[in-house]
Amino acid sequence: MAQTNGSFRSHMRSDELKSQIDKLARLDHRTPVVPTFDAFDAETEALLGKLYGEAHHYLEAYKYASLGEAEALVNLPESAQEQLAEDRVKTAIQQRRQILLGIFNEVQELEAREANMLLGEDREDPPGYS
Repeated sequence: MAQTNGSFRSHMRSDELKSQIDKLARLDHRTPVVPTFDAFDAETEALLGKLYGEAHHYLEAYKYASLGEAEALVNLPESAQEQLAEDRVKTAIQQRRQILLGIFNEVQELEAREANMLLGEDREDPPGYS
């Protein structure tokens, strides 16, 4: 088994995304407090820009979700689209959550693959003898 420095904790992109999902869950959804959501959106967009770059499709998808315009991006069934169209704030909150969860799930899968590949690099067998 590979030895690691006990004081070192790798920085995972999924940890930051999970933190944003948790923050969104704690926001008061009953009353649309625009400054609160504006600050949350700015923080989330800055995080996505830092992690993936300003031109990445994750950032674009999140911007549409924050406006409640991401029905096609989050694959909501038509019945859900029609029902939620009446409440734009609730729709935008739901879409934010769905976009962030989708990104989180993709990133977790990628991080698991990366970790698995890194474990394979510690082998001491000569090439071709595995």
